[in-house]
Amino acid sequence: MRNTDLPRIAAAAFAPVVWGSTYVVTTELLPVGHPLFAGLLRALPAGLIAVALTRTLPRGAWWARAAALGVLNIGMFFPFLFVAAERLPGGVAATLAAAQPLVVASLAVGVLKESPSAWRFAWGVVGLVGVGLVVLGPAAGFDLVGVLAGLAGAATMALGVTLTKKWGRPAGVGPTAFAGWQLTAGGVFLLPVTFLFEGPPPAIGPQALIGYLWLGGVGGLLAYVLWFRAVTTLPVTSVSMLGLLSPMSAALLGVVVLGQTLDPVQLTGFALALAAIVAGQRPAPVLVEGALR
Repeated sequence: MRNTDLPRIAAAAFAPVVWGSTYVVTTELLPVGHPLFAGLLRALPAGLIAVALTRTLPRGAWWARAAALGVLNIGMFFPFLFVAAERLPGGVAATLAAAQPLVVASLAVGVLKESPSAWRFAWGVVGLVGVGLVVLGPAAGFDLVGVLAGLAGAATMALGVTLTKKWGRPAGVGPTAFAGWQLTAGGVFLLPVTFLFEGPPPAIGPQALIGYLWLGGVGGLLAYVLWFRAVTTLPVTSVSMLGLLSPMSAALLGVVVLGQTLDPVQLTGFALALAAIVAGQRPAPVLVEGALR
C-alpha cells in the first residue's frame, strides 16, 4: 500500500460503511415483502441520473460488458441482498456477505491469473471469523432461503467485482458514468423481474420514501461511484476486504439506533475484523508469502 493510495482507500471505504445501513433501513423503514422493488428503486433512478449528468454511453463491446457487470453487481446482487436481509437476522446475513473476500481471492487466481496468496486467504478467514463473532448471537436463525440468498449475493458480486477489475474502465470514461451504466443495466434487468414476481409496487409512505432515497442516492449512486473507482484503480483483493466494513457498520448502527450492546466476544471480533481489513490493504511480506506458497 502506497501513501498515494490512502485517499482512494478511504473513499472506497465509505461505500461499505454506507451499505451497512441497508439492514436497519430495510427492517425499520421499508415495506415488508418487496425486496425486488427495493433493489429496483436503489438502482434504476440513480443509474439514469448518472447517465443523464455525464451524457456518456457505452461503445462497442462495452454495451455487453456494462450489461454483464450491471446484472452481476446490481441486478442479481440487490435481490439476494434484500431477500437475505428480510429472511435472516442482520448478523447472519452480514456473516454470509463477509465470505466475499475469500471468493474474490479465489476468482483472482482463475480470472485475473494472479498467484495464489496465502496471506490474502488467511486474513480473509480472520475477517470472516471476526465478523461472525461480532454479529452472530445464540439466537441467530438460519432460514434456508435466506442463507442461499446470502451466499448467492456474495458470489455474484465477487464475480462482478473480479470482472470489473479484469476489464477495467474505458479510456475517457469517468467513475460516475461507469457506475451509471451498471446501475442502469441492473435496474433494467430488475424491472420486469420485479413486476413478474412481486406484482404492483407497495404503497410508499414518508418513512419508506426516506429509506428509498437514502438507499438510492447515498447507498446507490454515491457509494457505487466511489466503489467502482477503487475496484479499477486498486488491487481487487484489497478492495474486497473493505467490504467487511459493511457488517461492522451494521453492528454499530444496531448499538446507536436500536439500543443494542456489544459484549467482550463481539469486541474481540471487531478487533479481528479491523486487523484483517488493515492487513488486506498491505502486500504480503515476501518471506512469509514465499514460505506459505
